[in-house]
Amino acid sequence: MAAFISPTRGPLNFDQVFAEILAYVDQEPATPYKLIVGTDSQTKDEQCFVSAIVIHRTGKGARYFYQKTNQRRIRSLRQKIFYETALSLNLASRLAEKLASCALKNLQIEIHLDVGTGGDTKELIREITGMVLGSGFDPKIKPDSYGASKVADKHTK
Repeated sequence: MAAFISPTRGPLNFDQVFAEILAYVDQEPATPYKLIVGTDSQTKDEQCFVSAIVIHRTGKGARYFYQKTNQRRIRSLRQKIFYETALSLNLASRLAEKLASCALKNLQIEIHLDVGTGGDTKELIREITGMVLGSGFDPKIKPDSYGASKVADKHTK
């Protein structure tokens, strides 16, 4: 499994990312937070997938961590979107498992999806959001899915 990258801390493993999230929340525990997971991809010679974890201190900034993986090219848009969603769900499940054993167990996880009503992915919205809801997470689509469309997308290039 590839390491995560923190723009401020450099390479981190999953446990170190989780510790960074806890430390960030501990700085201002009374402030509301959102924990966001999103994945985006870019096709070059291979398909570059980037999954991002964002801890958003509502109205006061955020920290994020990302992980890159390369796969063979996926030609089907439907298959690519489902794979992006599966990567996000896997990461969110790992976070939820860690959250369940600490003081932040009530922190909800949002899954930011690279689908929206204005493009080729509009036909997939119902299936993809259903997949996320069925897994117990809160789905967000464009334009509200900045974890995928801005943060993860930034590192696919």
